[in-house]
Amino acid sequence: MAKKSYKEMSKKELLHEKGSLEAAFDEWKNRGLTLNMARGKPSEEQLDLSMDLLNVGVEEIDVVRAEKNIDLRNYGGLEGIYSARELLATMLEVNADQVILYGNSSLNMMFDTIGRAMVKGLLGHTPWGKLDKVKFLCPVPGYDRHFSICNYYGIEMINVPMTEDGPDMDMVEKLVAEDDAIKGIWCVPKFSNPQGIVYSDETVKRFARLKPAAEDFRIFWDNAYCVHYLYDEIRIPNIIDECEKAGNPDMVFEFCSTSKISFAGAGISGMAASSANLKDALATMTVQTIGHDKVNQLRHSIFFEAGKKIPEHMKKHAAILRPRFEMVLKTLERDLGGRDAGEWLAPKGGYFITFTSVPGCAKRIVELCKTAGVVLTGAGAPFPYGKDPEDSTIRIAPTYPSRDELELAADIFTICVRLASVDKYLETAK
Repeated sequence: MAKKSYKEMSKKELLHEKGSLEAAFDEWKNRGLTLNMARGKPSEEQLDLSMDLLNVGVEEIDVVRAEKNIDLRNYGGLEGIYSARELLATMLEVNADQVILYGNSSLNMMFDTIGRAMVKGLLGHTPWGKLDKVKFLCPVPGYDRHFSICNYYGIEMINVPMTEDGPDMDMVEKLVAEDDAIKGIWCVPKFSNPQGIVYSDETVKRFARLKPAAEDFRIFWDNAYCVHYLYDEIRIPNIIDECEKAGNPDMVFEFCSTSKISFAGAGISGMAASSANLKDALATMTVQTIGHDKVNQLRHSIFFEAGKKIPEHMKKHAAILRPRFEMVLKTLERDLGGRDAGEWLAPKGGYFITFTSVPGCAKRIVELCKTAGVVLTGAGAPFPYGKDPEDSTIRIAPTYPSRDELELAADIFTICVRLASVDKYLETAK
């Protein structure tokens, strides 16, 4: 039997539906479950794929002569060892000379890059911290930790709507050309966080051709999910190459890591950029540290054969994640399809599913889920300052729970969505 849309139901029908949903909700609540879909953490199964990393370095490598006769146990090697730079370069489709390595976290590198711009300035420009106003463009919905970095440094954030091809480029081009206080934009170009959108070729090329009023404007190209395919490989133009061709070689910082490929807390991260930008960054890094963990870098380069094994390894990740995503999407369609209770996107990669509720329902849905034992990311998190103008965006993270837990959580989620939606429609029902 076809499901009737809540939008088309009479007040009497909605009240009957509400009673049934409240009974089902109480049953779930009384089970005392504790389920977590709040953050995009790798599951134990995914982490187990890289356990052999712990064995690399015992007999297979000579840490003293592994690379250019540098003792990798000692200080030095600020740029990172070359074979590990090749690993990240393979993922980003750039040359190893265009990459420098950091510790385990690309987020840390992004935070430090903003900090360097605030304190020292970029390529000789006035430090942002000495300016009256610094602004960043923030495609929304987006990654909450990007917004937290801006908030920490007191940078004003400007929302830019996402389209199916990426950020609204008409708006981006207009804003950066008119306002020299706009110093950057956050981008997750492949399988965006949280919608899973892949930037179109034209969007990437338009980014490279930007004509910002600020000479020290930078694109923060957080390519966190560059190899995280659920199905077939999807390629987009290389932003480093495109900026070079457009005469803007210094306009982009590109970041990535192995955090969701090997061990989330013990991977390696890096930044790709122009030689001028890398030299500028290294001048600060040499004050910060005498070198990151080169033994771990070598461990990764051997395990992944300097990037050659990444495609094979990521297929194993996809085999674990694909059924989880498909199960959640199937549950959404089964319980919510045709009810006018919300919309969702089916991503081809990345770590999240974005659910768009009836306007004004997201916070209520998240609170209902919490009461029933399911923890979700806060409803406003994908927006600067935690303020979702429509109160409608919810980020679902299917990766961490077990399959059984995820199935329960998805069932609870749809009950909460339906209950919140019915209540919203009752406000105007006749």
